[in-house]
Amino acid sequence: MEIAELTELLSAAEERLVFLRITRETVGESLGDPTSDPQEAAEPDEGQVSAAVEEENRSPIGVVTVPAWRPGLDVSVLPVAYRDILEVLADAGGPMRAKQISIALGRGEGASKVELLRVKLKRLVERGWLSEDSPGLFALVSRAKTPGG
Repeated sequence: MEIAELTELLSAAEERLVFLRITRETVGESLGDPTSDPQEAAEPDEGQVSAAVEEENRSPIGVVTVPAWRPGLDVSVLPVAYRDILEVLADAGGPMRAKQISIALGRGEGASKVELLRVKLKRLVERGWLSEDSPGLFALVSRAKTPGG
């Protein structure tokens, strides 16, 4: 086989892998599976197991979770990939689209990269870390400061 053919096969396989990751995440979310991103689940330095998972008697081995935001919870409980997203939005100072965030993270603007990121953004929205006031525009949730805090 020529290098061009092998490169084409590799590219097709990588696209298929991204599609399978997105599908796995979508099915997992539908079934209530706390596993976020299969790639991140394989990276133990990025993963953290929340108390909620342990309370539900699920096996915490290899599980990456994004806990629901609650007062006193710091971004340090999030996996690195999610913290990076919050940092980009904080630096932007306003709502951004998934494609803009993907570019800011250095992932590029390819459809597969943006869609994989969109899954993470939606997860952060549903868990209270981000808001999506307009469809497709993601922003940090503004939290009112309490007196003395």
